[in-house]
Amino acid sequence: MGIAEDKIAVARLSVYSNTFLTSTKLVAGILMGSVGVISEALHSGIDLVAAIMARYSVKKSAEPPDKDHRYGHGKFENLSGMIEGVLIFIAAIVIVYEASLKFFVDFQVELLGAGMVIMALSAIINYVVSRRLHKMARETESPALEADAYHLSTDVWTSAGVFIALVLIQVTGWQLFDPIIALVVASFIIYAAFDVTKRSAQGLLDLSLPDEEIKAIERVMNEHHAEFLNFHRLRARKTGSERQIDLHLTVPLNLSVKEGHDLVEHLEGEIRKELPGSIIVVHIEPCKEECERCKLQGQAGPLKCNGNQRPGAR
Repeated sequence: MGIAEDKIAVARLSVYSNTFLTSTKLVAGILMGSVGVISEALHSGIDLVAAIMARYSVKKSAEPPDKDHRYGHGKFENLSGMIEGVLIFIAAIVIVYEASLKFFVDFQVELLGAGMVIMALSAIINYVVSRRLHKMARETESPALEADAYHLSTDVWTSAGVFIALVLIQVTGWQLFDPIIALVVASFIIYAAFDVTKRSAQGLLDLSLPDEEIKAIERVMNEHHAEFLNFHRLRARKTGSERQIDLHLTVPLNLSVKEGHDLVEHLEGEIRKELPGSIIVVHIEPCKEECERCKLQGQAGPLKCNGNQRPGAR
């Protein structure tokens, strides 16, 4: 399978696992009368919606550019992450409301043993699936899969928390452990919602690449500065899992079209070695005045260009 097919397959696995866990937790929570287990069912339900959206966005982002999306569909992954963050936050509000009501009414949590088994099973399944999602997200730099993996990692801890709460109820008989752990689960969910929304918004707002990646581009250019006069107006952003980079390259006045084309092809290839999956646009412009380098084109070693910016300037 190709990279896109691998991403879709992993996203599909998340849909299947969340469908099973959501239905199982919901039935168990209703039968047990446990707001903690029901909150986990709601958490998994939101993760199911997020997994479905992640699968769709991963599939959509793999489509080639068309007449309506000339720059491709990479931002579908960022948009998916933003919507997921909003949904997760709504789920947390519902959990807080339901858990708060439990402090003012008498209730009894039933079938504690069954609940413990389901929570333990949930933690194990989510751990295995989240590891696969994290691995694929790192390999493909997919924000949608990263968000989905983060959700499931949070589920591992919240499921473990509900498991501990059920054990404490079994041992002590104190029923208020149930709504207390539900509020703890809600706090984890709110944190996850904030983090996912922040990460996804960065892509939608065309945030520049991290400093270390910008420095990698500059390092490549500076290693080859003997082949041109200078580069400037360097811009770089990330759209989905794709990097988009553009810059201006100043070359000697008498450089031929073929020589300029070959130079750009070489530089783009070197940058892609450092940052795979990059779309690079280089605008070539001639030196504004005949500098020393223009006169001595073809000689080895970097030469100063008096007519433009210093080498490496942005």
